[in-house]
Amino acid sequence: MAAVHHRYATVQGRRLFYREAGPADAPVIVLLHGFPTSSFMFRNLIPALAARYHVIAPDHLGFGLSDAPPADEFTYTFDALTDLTAGLLRHLGVTRYAVYVQDYGAPIGWRLALADPKAITAIITQNGNGYDEGFVPAFWETVWAYHREQNPETEKGVRGALTLEATRWQYLTGVPDESLVSPDTWHHDFALLSRPGNDEIQLALFRDYATNPPMYPALHAYLRDHCPPVLAVWGRNDEIFGPEGAGAFARDVPDAEIHLLDGGHFLLESAGDEVAELVLDFMDRMTAP
Repeated sequence: MAAVHHRYATVQGRRLFYREAGPADAPVIVLLHGFPTSSFMFRNLIPALAARYHVIAPDHLGFGLSDAPPADEFTYTFDALTDLTAGLLRHLGVTRYAVYVQDYGAPIGWRLALADPKAITAIITQNGNGYDEGFVPAFWETVWAYHREQNPETEKGVRGALTLEATRWQYLTGVPDESLVSPDTWHHDFALLSRPGNDEIQLALFRDYATNPPMYPALHAYLRDHCPPVLAVWGRNDEIFGPEGAGAFARDVPDAEIHLLDGGHFLLESAGDEVAELVLDFMDRMTAP
């Protein structure tokens, strides 16, 4: 099994943590995590991919082991997180890469692709939304309400996502066998969410999430114009980003490979081996001479 290195780099004065594995001269895959986790969500996928690929998985600012400056000292937006990710890749000398996105990682990955289309060799989206069809209204209505108007009632709604029970719900909902998911996952994430001041970081990103759907038309045009290979591997029972979000990629990339697996939002926890096989098969074909 490939050795995984745990490293830090300073980008724009901020210390970012990242996991790195695989041959330095191999094709690069950048793994971008979602809310409320970190590169920890890729802890098992990284060694599975690293036998043949150079894998880099950063923690976004405010998440995991990266710096988490208070929300009154840093403006947390998806634009800002993207700038830091791009800066980290420049620091590491990475100019061409496949991007694997999940949840919050998706709007960061889309911004990277729009800013430098030629850098992207392939897109792997695992419950990483890029279409209006993917939003499950029952989950998102509280986020949209908070964006429209910040008041104690709308804030209370989104703060519900910061609880231990909500974090557990994200991991277990839609999983056919809950015993496959280690409780370490949601307790790990909740401990980091509970750090002093982290709630304000997450509230800022909830407010900013509404900037992402208006970007979708540009994303769709990029997909049509540049035709990157796309693999959508999705937990079909996700109650945050539904399976319609996976199928929608075929509208702009007709040969997109779409796989709906029996699982939920954090599919790697219950179907990690199956996802790894699909990703390796896809990447091997995309990088073949």
